[in-house]
Amino acid sequence: MEGLSQRCPLPAAAQGCPRPARGTALLVLALLVLMSPLLWGLALQLHSAVTGSYVPGTHSIALVTCLNEQIARDIARAIMDKRLAAYVNILPKSSALYFWKGELEESTEILLLVKTRTSKIGELSNYIRSIHPFEIPDIVSLPIAQGNPLFLQWIGENVPRD
Repeated sequence: MEGLSQRCPLPAAAQGCPRPARGTALLVLALLVLMSPLLWGLALQLHSAVTGSYVPGTHSIALVTCLNEQIARDIARAIMDKRLAAYVNILPKSSALYFWKGELEESTEILLLVKTRTSKIGELSNYIRSIHPFEIPDIVSLPIAQGNPLFLQWIGENVPRD
């Protein structure tokens, strides 16, 4: 106790003598709050590895519109050839309304549903933009929260990791 009284005498303690442990605890708490998404992601991956369960958001579906069926098939084949997806659906014609250069446009389009790893979405999007005939291709992605575990595992096995 003598060492403690030399560092922080009783009168100073009553006035709020600084406590390194309190500052350290606050720093650790702040780091945990700031790193919680990272820690949560690591915890989910560890849980998935141990239990074999799916980590929501590991895979995504990218939606890509194309002018016609031939362009859709060409883009789908190119995506598959580069192993950027495990599966591509080519959906039949749909009607689309949109504003382009200030005017309301109406057209028919073909929709691609591209199943891939979420980590590949950036590369997939860049590649599609490089080969797509539209000035601004319609490419959006949605993370997969749940699904058939065997199918989701199959996607992971057929799209190489980064």
